[in-house]
Amino acid sequence: MFGIRYYKAEPTTFVVKTVNGKTTKRGKGLSFFYNAVTTSIAAVPMNAQEAPFIFNLQTSDFQAVKVQGQITFRVANPESIAEILNFNLKQDGVTYLSEDPLKLNDRVVRSAQTIVQNEVQNTKLKDAFVINTKIAQLIQQELASDVAVNAMGIEVLNTMVGRISADPETARALEAQARELILQEADDAVYGRRKSAVEQERLIKEAELQTDLSVQQKEQEIAESRVENEREILRGKAKTDAERVQASIDRETQRQSLVALQSENKKQEADTEAYAVTARMEAFKTLPVENLKAMALANMDPEQLMAMAFESLAQNAGKIGELNITPDLFGSMMKKAVKQ
Repeated sequence: MFGIRYYKAEPTTFVVKTVNGKTTKRGKGLSFFYNAVTTSIAAVPMNAQEAPFIFNLQTSDFQAVKVQGQITFRVANPESIAEILNFNLKQDGVTYLSEDPLKLNDRVVRSAQTIVQNEVQNTKLKDAFVINTKIAQLIQQELASDVAVNAMGIEVLNTMVGRISADPETARALEAQARELILQEADDAVYGRRKSAVEQERLIKEAELQTDLSVQQKEQEIAESRVENEREILRGKAKTDAERVQASIDRETQRQSLVALQSENKKQEADTEAYAVTARMEAFKTLPVENLKAMALANMDPEQLMAMAFESLAQNAGKIGELNITPDLFGSMMKKAVKQ
């Protein structure tokens, strides 16, 4: 009635009430009665909004790629954006007078498109598939410093690049190339395993040969040590034999010296005895025979005297006529011989 209406905003909506060109109220979540004829209401949503995008771009090697992602933002300064874009409501207090609020996502996306396009155009196709995170970070950084975005009071909350893809034919070609590369890497892995196995086998053989060589060296050292020990034993034995021979030689030399000394002594004794005998014989030459016989008979035993008597009888047997010898004489002589 009379154009009086009631308006109630959401808590996340910033409202600017203007009556006859003069701002009377401003703030979030306002509610009031207004005259639709004289009042204009600008409602700027401040909640987070999501702006999905799909960019068809071209890489530095002239290959078409598709970049898909999403930008999450909100209006941080509603008064600034309300001055630039038309967020006024119709008299019904529900719908907007212009399409500016609906095109806000497009404005943010177009600003991001320029950033993504510059990055993709400087990247080759193979490298473009792995720069998702880089592009997302770059969008957020560049939009934070973009003049148009800052003028509208927009704050970028998050950016996400979900997929970077090529056209189907290029994708199949890349898949084939990647498949061949994977197969080649698999073959290289097989060859690498075989090479590693051969290398391990070689190392095992070398270790076995080294072990055999070490065993042979030890056996040779043992044999050489045994031969050296035998040589030492032979040298010791030879030295002992030489010492024994030398001792025998020394003993024989001493014996020879002893024999020579004994011979010399005997010779001297013989010479002395011969001299004494010679002197004695010279003395006997001057004595009469009867004296010599008397001296000889004086030193003889009775038996020797009897023997000489019988010898004399035998020599003069032709001169003796008859001789009687009693058995008693022979008996006494035999008894003395038995006692001796």
